[in-house]
Amino acid sequence: MKKIFVADNVRTMIADKGYKHAAIADRAGYTRQQFSDMLNGRKLILAEDCARLKKALGCTYNDLFRKPEGM
Repeated sequence: MKKIFVADNVRTMIADKGYKHAAIADRAGYTRQQFSDMLNGRKLILAEDCARLKKALGCTYNDLFRKPEGM
């Protein structure tokens, strides 16, 4: 099974850009709890979530799905 690294990549982009988790949650239309659940594996990140996260972070789908270096 292929591992998808969306939550890890979202966390990395938030940290690299100096954003607050709450700001991205608001931009993407999630509550803070919903966003936390997504990033911590308690909620599946679906295709529609990826579209919302891409827009909120100002990134591409490639950024969301990239494989971490060294893997």
